[in-house]
Amino acid sequence: MRSERWGIGLALLLLMSCSKPQPVEPAATQAAATTTSANGPRIILPDGFPVHVELATEDETRAQGLMFRDRLPAGTGMIFFFNETGEYPFWMKNTLIPLDMIWIADDKRVAAIIPDVPPCKADPCPSYPPNAPSKYVLELAAGEAKKHKLSVGEVLRFEGMDHVVVR
Repeated sequence: MRSERWGIGLALLLLMSCSKPQPVEPAATQAAATTTSANGPRIILPDGFPVHVELATEDETRAQGLMFRDRLPAGTGMIFFFNETGEYPFWMKNTLIPLDMIWIADDKRVAAIIPDVPPCKADPCPSYPPNAPSKYVLELAAGEAKKHKLSVGEVLRFEGMDHVVVR
């Protein structure tokens, strides 16, 4: 009986070793891949440039933001949704790359821009307040706002985000 079990176990082991292993991506990479595809949500800047965005729509994703990323490819970013209009200061705790922060009012007009915000090097991290009411915050790689001549008062176009649920 014991040798029968051993034989079955060996046969199962051999069967499993013959199957092709599937590469596993970290969860953050998988989420980014699904939310930044060509058909996914994007924001169109006033110059017509599309920014494919990841969505931060709940406390957990808003708190995580772009932490621990070592790069943010051009043409991508993260948009933070809030339930109501308010002043939402941001900080760069555990953020490894400099970012442009763009606060956006509920009518999709740029309310404030703080360009080239550096990563936080010491605790406590400084906070960056917009000094303007907003409902959304867009984070882009540092220099993107300047490159696309983004300025306060301009209207951004949100695409693929009509049915977003904010928690």
